[in-house]
Amino acid sequence: MPVKPKISFENLEVAFASKSNGELKKMYYIFATMNSNLAVSLGIKLADLAFSLKLPINGIMKSTMFGHFCGGESIEDCQDTVNKLAEFGVKTILDYSVEGKGDEASFEATKKEILRTIERSAGDDNIPFAVFKVTGLGDYGIMTKLQEGKTLTDQERADFERLEKRVDELCAAAYEVGTKILIDAEDSWYQDILDDLVYKAMEKYNTKTCVVYNTYQMYRHDMLQRLKDAHQTAQEKSYFLGAKLVRGAYMEKERERAAKKGYQSPIQPDKASTDRDYNAALNYCMENIDSIALVSGSHNEDSNLMLTELIAAKGLDEKDDRVYFAQLYGMSDNISFNLADAGYNVVKYVPYGPVEKVMPYLSRRAEENTSVAGQSSREFELIKKEMNRRKGL
Repeated sequence: MPVKPKISFENLEVAFASKSNGELKKMYYIFATMNSNLAVSLGIKLADLAFSLKLPINGIMKSTMFGHFCGGESIEDCQDTVNKLAEFGVKTILDYSVEGKGDEASFEATKKEILRTIERSAGDDNIPFAVFKVTGLGDYGIMTKLQEGKTLTDQERADFERLEKRVDELCAAAYEVGTKILIDAEDSWYQDILDDLVYKAMEKYNTKTCVVYNTYQMYRHDMLQRLKDAHQTAQEKSYFLGAKLVRGAYMEKERERAAKKGYQSPIQPDKASTDRDYNAALNYCMENIDSIALVSGSHNEDSNLMLTELIAAKGLDEKDDRVYFAQLYGMSDNISFNLADAGYNVVKYVPYGPVEKVMPYLSRRAEENTSVAGQSSREFELIKKEMNRRKGL
């Protein structure tokens, strides 16, 4: 019987080892603000107004929200963050977090920037993954029409073919340089089309090892079965399935659209159901680890602890390249740094891009922190405990 791994997410000395007293104090004020829905809502509106008026607030943003949740404005700016995380055994995913204008020029510009992140990751063990969103490369309206079974115009067909080509170009580039590439999940009303693109890439590039990963949002009630079906298809076609598991990020929008259009919501009835399916998906992936490569993208302490136990039960080395833990930069350091300290593969998503263009990402991050029950307050309490611990030394 394997011995359960000894790990505690309450070890704050390890969790905040990378933070100076000054950085910890700054985190305290950021999360104190994020603990208030009113303060978050007002702050987002003021920041948006300031950028629309072209007021010089970049410095303020860099010393607060942007500086905490982002690595910099460019790939080069992120190097200090990459180095700092690597000192503590945590690896980096460079996440270009700029939302384009939705035209062909912006889609092409985004593709070129993602290619740069792939090239940067080549041969660097500290950057084992690249990542992209398909909607950064093409029109989601066209994918929606396709999923609804509607006929595309000649122009739309040409635009979709360009999207297919961009997705393949990025996956091919990752394959060529020997890096892994994660493709984010998006809205349910075009996710099927997105899935088709990803599985075509897996069939092409995942024959010898896992290069391309799809993302499974477990807050959808059908997602556990979709994961199993995808694995069955991968087995039949003799390629490795790359699976990144997340709970999900578009719940309110999904429910609102379902109610408005009169179809059954794809969202689980409650959080307990999401947690149940997330953990069942972890189990399924680990049971099939010889044919599935797993990235567990979770800020849930129980799920992370469970995965360490599954790794031990399976008799795998903590550094087995088929299993990674992932969290967002600026959040859940108690999970990331304690896992890394215990020898597991841990990556942080490090967003980057020009300050004003990353505002939509930062707005969502702030709103999600206040909407996820206890997320900001949990972070805030841990920071306070660590500040008190240091005072007592």
